[in-house]
Amino acid sequence: MSSFIINGGHSLNGTITPQGAKNEALQILCATLLTGDEIVVDNVPDILDVNNLIALLGDMGVQVHKLGDRKWSFRAAKINLEYFESDDFARRNSALRGSIMLVGPMLARFGKAIVAKPGGDKIGRRHIDTHMEGLVRLGAEFFYDTEKSKYVLKANRLAGCEMLLSEASVTGTANIVMAASLARGRTVIYNAACEPYVQQLCKMLCAMGARISGIGSNLLTIDGVESLSGCTHTILPDMIEVGSFIGMAAMTRSEITIKNVSYRNLGIIPDSFRRLGINLQQRGDDIYVPAQDEYRIESYIDGSIMKIADAPWPGLTPDLLSVLLVVATQCHGSVLIHQKMFESRLFFVDKLIDMGAQIILCDPHRAVVIGHNHERNLKGRVMTSPDIRAGIALLIAAMGAEGRSEIHNIDQIDRGYEHIEKRLAALGADIRRKEEPMTH
Repeated sequence: MSSFIINGGHSLNGTITPQGAKNEALQILCATLLTGDEIVVDNVPDILDVNNLIALLGDMGVQVHKLGDRKWSFRAAKINLEYFESDDFARRNSALRGSIMLVGPMLARFGKAIVAKPGGDKIGRRHIDTHMEGLVRLGAEFFYDTEKSKYVLKANRLAGCEMLLSEASVTGTANIVMAASLARGRTVIYNAACEPYVQQLCKMLCAMGARISGIGSNLLTIDGVESLSGCTHTILPDMIEVGSFIGMAAMTRSEITIKNVSYRNLGIIPDSFRRLGINLQQRGDDIYVPAQDEYRIESYIDGSIMKIADAPWPGLTPDLLSVLLVVATQCHGSVLIHQKMFESRLFFVDKLIDMGAQIILCDPHRAVVIGHNHERNLKGRVMTSPDIRAGIALLIAAMGAEGRSEIHNIDQIDRGYEHIEKRLAALGADIRRKEEPMTH
């Protein structure tokens, strides 16, 4: 177990480049199972979740080679199907939520897929019904093995159909699209997720020989093909890191430049931070965040309190609400943060209240933040990270706080942020990692 030690109140200055996108990488790596040909993937982030999935693919029989800095080669020519029956696979599969997306490719190519009950963040229940319902509609037989606590899907050959997803699930859409790419006939998906990372997956599949239309919309049409071939693919920058760095700059009243952000794929993220009074600027494909003495939260035309809420793309990603909430604690004005998509992601605000923030937690989904306008700084505290996004939000709070903070359980942060303490120290943050001895 490791911790971060942060001495707050230090200004940042310089440039930082976001890592490859975690959520895209998990989809892309699972898609390598759809062919026995080589797939080369560039800009792969060096983070815990991705590294664990790469290791799992290797144990499944995928030939995995690191070609260079963040560049990997995958060839799934010979898969050890017996490994899926092992306790080791069940344990690692359940610990890595992104591995749910192995199901679609395995089912489509090998006719069978096994998945343990998913683990991951403690942010409330995340159902896999959308995945299973979609795959059953494609012709899979589905049952739950109560003795071994795992789901089993079987199919001789999937067949295309029309389906309306009960929710615009990103991973559910990815799973169904991958499976439909090798299904017989046409699949039409209504209410599909259309995030840039789903678009990236679809573009990669097309480069492999898939036939997908409607990319970028919530209506996808997939005409199945007999087989897919290899390709090369480059992962987009991580939009959540981009937003996190904007939040860090604002919280510490710093001037930084975020390089190569793929601005056109950020959607309303920049404008969401502007609503908090952050005067960030687009400079080519970079974002420049100037140092400001004050950040004034906008209000609605009638003068009522601004509300910032998450929504499926092209709405605001729920992964950045925690960051926006922390930044708002030091802005001028008040804002209602409405987390619609997960029921437990706002519970970390108790830790911010302990640091001196003025926040009213209305219920598991809504919090009213009353900004301090930097007239009263947060105070350093000892905290524990409950999940990736709350973890980075607490780190941002600690960077802007007075005194020393210690954040435990930072494996959660490592799951989504690459060597974050080294990259922030290079900007001027006072942060170090403390390794705790293992206890038995």
